[in-house]
Amino acid sequence: MKSGSIVAAVCAAIVLAVGGISLAPDAQAQTQPKFDQAMANAGDDVPGVKIPDSELAREAAKTIRDSEGDFLFQHSMRVYYWAALAGKRKGLAFDPELLYIAAMFHDFGLTAAYGHSHLRYEVDGANAAREFLRSHGVSEADSQMVWLAIALHTTNGISAQLFPIAALVAEGANMDLVGAGYDDFTAAQRNAVEAAYPHPPQFAEEFMQALYDSLKHRPETTQGTGLADVMAYKDPGFARRDFSKLMRNSHWATGK
Repeated sequence: MKSGSIVAAVCAAIVLAVGGISLAPDAQAQTQPKFDQAMANAGDDVPGVKIPDSELAREAAKTIRDSEGDFLFQHSMRVYYWAALAGKRKGLAFDPELLYIAAMFHDFGLTAAYGHSHLRYEVDGANAAREFLRSHGVSEADSQMVWLAIALHTTNGISAQLFPIAALVAEGANMDLVGAGYDDFTAAQRNAVEAAYPHPPQFAEEFMQALYDSLKHRPETTQGTGLADVMAYKDPGFARRDFSKLMRNSHWATGK
């Protein structure tokens, strides 16, 4: 795999304030179509994009499906396809295997294993992906590249300015969740991805419920992100943090 030579500079330039999330067991209990593990690495589902055919990719797919269940697993598969298609369209140079691992693990922090975590769920997933890669002998530079791609995938306006894997994971996730960039994909591409891994009829509500079930024990970690909107939608008592109020009431402003 290619080493991410700019990761060290990125790490030096970015300071992350991190909190967390996790997926509660009741969210995983949603009935989803059963999925054949062999399909996860068949590589022929979407023309122009293949699933990396390596032991690392196969083990990642098994780890994610076993931990997340079919609902989030299939979302992650679509994220990879949207990301890879976008990368090819833009002529970006990226390692398909690293992109696949990042897409697979990007929502790993929503699993029940993090039900007591007080990190942001993106960081939980990033940590898990980095440990997975380290345990398979992947270089520290590549492991850190995947960490950043996952940790920043919900932070709009930053990932797109980094290396291709970070930009593409965020783009793929936004496409799958809210249809961002929908018209940038051809109808044939959209139909192929949907034929391979279709969105369930109630995808939006089920995904927001999965987020809420994972966030409700640590809502403070959503402040300042779009995830706060999910909390407000699901919990009428949730109060968004007001940054202007924090400034107006600070020691500097009040003199106290």
